[in-house]
Amino acid sequence: MQHSIILASGSSIRAELLQRAGVSFSVMKPRVDEEMIKSAMLAEGESPRNIADALAQAKAEKVSMKEPSAFIIGCDQVLAFDGRILSKPESSDDAGAQLRTLSGKTHELFTAAVICQDGRAIWRKVSDVRMTMRPISDSYLDSYISRNWPEISHACGSYQVEAEGSRLFSKIDGDHFAVMGLPLLEILDYLALRGVIDS
Repeated sequence: MQHSIILASGSSIRAELLQRAGVSFSVMKPRVDEEMIKSAMLAEGESPRNIADALAQAKAEKVSMKEPSAFIIGCDQVLAFDGRILSKPESSDDAGAQLRTLSGKTHELFTAAVICQDGRAIWRKVSDVRMTMRPISDSYLDSYISRNWPEISHACGSYQVEAEGSRLFSKIDGDHFAVMGLPLLEILDYLALRGVIDS
């Protein structure tokens, strides 16, 4: 019996990564109160890694309740810098403030993926990538934001490395696919092992 794959995410880049890998899947965006989960976990002193994992699981579980036999892929990213978490920018001014904070420094990006079936998690992966941003001039920063807004409003940290955001970095230590939103190789490996995709 061939099981279907559903991506529980509205992210176009995540969908594109799976499409390019030749995976047949559908998309179902879950309705999850991310800020409520994040705030509650921060209040309890949870780590950015665990918050990313919990958010990914909440999304996958939500869709899995509606489509129990399918393999549901839930994902989330959390950016940690200097003991705090940076979320998606709410305005272009917010994006400028985030990028000025990160300029010339190293931060961590946690990318979580959880696969659910029958309403429960059956596989998970959290990738930890260290991102070092080059010192950025105010003039370039302003022109970068004006050219790339509102696209970067969907990205924590206000950058997209798959686009012009790659120019902001001097070094990236870790999985490039994870930076783009999906630990793709590990997901493909698991789906192949389970016989969900051909290998």
